[in-house]
Amino acid sequence: MNAQAHDLLRIPADSLCTLMEPRWVKEVRRRCPWVVVRRDSSPEGLVPVGIRGVDRSQRWGALVMQESIEEIIRPEDVLLRSATRTPALAALRQLREKWSGMALMWGPAGSVGFELATGQCVTTEASDLDIVIRAESPIAREDALVLYDRAASLAVRADIRVETPTCGFSLEEFAQSSSGRILLRYPGGATLGNDPWKAISMWATWP
Repeated sequence: MNAQAHDLLRIPADSLCTLMEPRWVKEVRRRCPWVVVRRDSSPEGLVPVGIRGVDRSQRWGALVMQESIEEIIRPEDVLLRSATRTPALAALRQLREKWSGMALMWGPAGSVGFELATGQCVTTEASDLDIVIRAESPIAREDALVLYDRAASLAVRADIRVETPTCGFSLEEFAQSSSGRILLRYPGGATLGNDPWKAISMWATWP
């Protein structure tokens, strides 16, 4: 199974590779089999993942063996699932209407994606709407600006990340940058650049 950044993975409780984990991580793993893929470099056969706790400050990084992955749910897989329990969930339905007809694959990540994928109520009245756009090919800045403008009128803040085959970046920064240089997040770190679809040899390009 080929896991990408922001994907949710269902894994056995004993398949994490982590050291000195806090007690809350073990408690969460007993209740919830899901972890999220992080954008980070990792040894062959291992996938970098994050575990989320009840509080926003509770985030823990670990590795998981690729062969132990039982299921992958991507942001685009839960796009059409409906829920309006909180403003962020309701905003997703609004964004589906505003972005109707868009050819690119996209879907919710963060707490909204986690709730829709797992059924666990983790969003709150203050939750943002995290969105992931998968862009295998370059997006024109004019098109990016249209997407950003349509999302800017939502009732909650939308944090929209674009994922290319090499890195990730902010849709807002890409659409509004006057210089063309934006922050590009690669598995090995972040740097300023003007071409998110160009691989940089100094960093690995996983996932």
